[in-house]
Amino acid sequence: MSKKNKFKIPKRKAKKIHNSVPGTVTYTGEKLDYPTKLEIIDFSKDHYIRVDTVKIEDAFKYKGSEHITWINVDGLSNTTAIEKLGEHYNLHPLIQEDIVTTNQRPKIDEYEDYLFIVFKMLHYNDDGEFMNEHVSLLLGKDFVVTFQEADGDVFDSLRDRLENSKGRIRNAGADYLMFAIIDAVVDNYFAVIETLSIKIEAIEDQLFEDTIEKDITQDIQNIKKEILRIRRAVVPLREVINRLEKIDSPLIDVKTQNYIRDLYDHIIQVSESVDIYREMIWGLMDMYMSTISNKMNEVMKVLTIMASIFIPLTFMAGIYGMNFDHIPELHFKYGYYYLWAAMLAVFIGMLVYFKRKKWL
Repeated sequence: MSKKNKFKIPKRKAKKIHNSVPGTVTYTGEKLDYPTKLEIIDFSKDHYIRVDTVKIEDAFKYKGSEHITWINVDGLSNTTAIEKLGEHYNLHPLIQEDIVTTNQRPKIDEYEDYLFIVFKMLHYNDDGEFMNEHVSLLLGKDFVVTFQEADGDVFDSLRDRLENSKGRIRNAGADYLMFAIIDAVVDNYFAVIETLSIKIEAIEDQLFEDTIEKDITQDIQNIKKEILRIRRAVVPLREVINRLEKIDSPLIDVKTQNYIRDLYDHIIQVSESVDIYREMIWGLMDMYMSTISNKMNEVMKVLTIMASIFIPLTFMAGIYGMNFDHIPELHFKYGYYYLWAAMLAVFIGMLVYFKRKKWL
């Protein structure tokens, strides 16, 4: 009879809905109750307008605008709204599926009239919890559409540049806006890496303390998981940007390619930092286990020394504790004191011996 497995295997979210037809728009994230919101920014060198709305239809009139339009969609659980927007921009059903499939890895797809890019937006919230948000980007000739799971992102500085006409963004096309959006995400990766560095340094400080007050294995495991999630976002995005740098598309201007090349350097730097911290956290785990092992060895050494000291004393006490009538020293007047003196001499002698051997 086979034994029942004592360990429960955790259930993981399926990467794809089983038995679903390819192109089926089914949201796989956890923010099911988040309403769909739209932020529309229509701009050019001398024009700027921003509209916040909850109606998908409000974005339709900006298609074919003489200006550059950025439509930011927050909330993916309302798949009907996503499908409406997809139909309006003639998006392939597989793209609509990838928009709401939140565990889709970063990638880039080329189509005749647009580019579709998937990446991850990483940040720590106010409670210090690591957040990994699925973001999709659609680049057209004169528009950029971004899709996020929920409100809150890293694009505030970009919005400020658009509103106040800072830099060259108002004078550039949709391709530069695409670059600026991805650049904002990658720049925030550096902030995530910095927070990760602070956490690792804190654990290092605990390891080098004389006494470790608590078991830090759980903290190390949590950081290892965060590093793994960061790496899953950064490494594929590095491939996406590398391909974006070399892509031959009429949607991307030659001047923008230079900025994308610089962006690729940044993502390489982030990727290398992640690999370094990954090695560091493995080293910290080994160091922690070595520290625990050394402390255990110190305890065992003390117990062994104590046992070694009391073994001969116990032997002497056992000899003179036997109930034989003719033990030679049994009737000595000062035999009790002689035995104590002998036991103290053995005790002190062994302490001196262990001290000279540097075992104490």
